[in-house]
Amino acid sequence: MSDPVSAWIASYWATGFFVVAVVALCGLMIGAASLLGGKSHGRSKSLPFESGIVGAGSARQRFSVKFYLVAMLFVIFDIEAVYLFGWAVSVREVGWTGFAGAAVFILILLAGLVYDARVGALDWAPRKRGREDASRARELAAVPGVERRAR
Repeated sequence: MSDPVSAWIASYWATGFFVVAVVALCGLMIGAASLLGGKSHGRSKSLPFESGIVGAGSARQRFSVKFYLVAMLFVIFDIEAVYLFGWAVSVREVGWTGFAGAAVFILILLAGLVYDARVGALDWAPRKRGREDASRARELAAVPGVERRAR
């Protein structure tokens, strides 16, 4: 009975030691922080502080949906980089078939990027008034019963 138990202990002692060491290290860091940390209290201690700048404005401020759209596009193209890194590491093993697969992958993502640019997902500035407004004004002028407002 003791032979399988000792074999189990011999094979898993390093994992157990690692878990105990991590728990001890976490306890040591929390204990040292509570003993050595500052105990001062004040009005400015409770204010949120980020990167050396005191926060201004409301935390409930609304942002344009374009921020989230750009964040999603970043994640998509970041994951693309992860896949291409894995492909680059094994490029000699996968040969021309892997190259063709990576090329198709890049072309699909490039088509998505072109689509995003065409629908205006990457436009941050408001549209310039110019030819579009002039053509729309001509269309409206041709419709009877529609009056143009003077600016």
